Amino acid sequence: MCILICMFFHSNTINKIMQNYSQAWKKQEDNHKKFRSQLSSSCSGFDKAIITQANTPVGSKFSYDGGKSSYLVSPEVFSTFTKEHPFSNKTWDTCAVVGNGGILTDSRCGERIDSAQFVMRCNLPPLGNSYAKHVGVKTDLVTANPTIFMEKYESLMRRRRPFVESLHIYSSSLLLLPALALRQYIPVCMRAIYSIEDFGSPMRPVFFNPEYMQKLTAFWRAKGLRSGRLSTGIIMASIALEVCENVHLYGFWPFDNHPYGLYDLTNHYYDDRKAKSVHAMPTEFGLLMGLHKQGVLKLHLGDCQH
Repeated sequence: MCILICMFFHSNTINKIMQNYSQAWKKQEDNHKKFRSQLSSSCSGFDKAIITQANTPVGSKFSYDGGKSSYLVSPEVFSTFTKEHPFSNKTWDTCAVVGNGGILTDSRCGERIDSAQFVMRCNLPPLGNSYAKHVGVKTDLVTANPTIFMEKYESLMRRRRPFVESLHIYSSSLLLLPALALRQYIPVCMRAIYSIEDFGSPMRPVFFNPEYMQKLTAFWRAKGLRSGRLSTGIIMASIALEVCENVHLYGFWPFDNHPYGLYDLTNHYYDDRKAKSVHAMPTEFGLLMGLHKQGVLKLHLGDCQH
């Protein structure tokens, strides 16, 4: 009985979402400018989202581990910071922010994603081969959760070539790392940077700014996102809204049934695990859907060929 009731409410939620989504979308310039202005004045992502040698000198103090500990930037870590902010004095016309949701499976969105001027991806997803048709291959910025280095590459304490070779598909994109979020992230992120340098990879590692993350969390809390850490997807969407004129989101769907047809979805487009909601995904999606409805950004759901 519980399963039937839960399925009813679940499908009812999806139907309500799709009623809003089915309305013709058009960018609303006034709404876009207003939201971008709010985001920029609150978070300054254009200048502060990424740590640089200009905005973070040696000896700068960061709090991490949820504010329980602090870290002073050492000369060694400072030397790995990018000299110039990659977004300074630069805006892109069209940006695609690509999540890894199972909704991208068989979506045929690859060509549309690759047509964007700037493409952001999350957590080193597999590209190419059978995936290219659906998710594309172009990458200008990709994030990496350090747990990937820990779990998949033995914290980069042994052979590092497999890790560096896995990055080839991303070419010379920016590799955005939350190195200063937790104490245990700093050494493994440093090893990742040194591996990239030692093996001559063209990727360009950069660090998230913890101060920006704190401001961004406060910004979304004020919008109604009360619990949990921000997902990588909403962080990337937030940055894109500051640095891009037209923001398109793909692979953002937090439910385990497809919006068209309600058939089962996997957690990610590249695995066969059952979809599950982590972070505060449904709440985040509701906020992003609100921005879609206001014409601030465009959410893409379903098949891109139609």
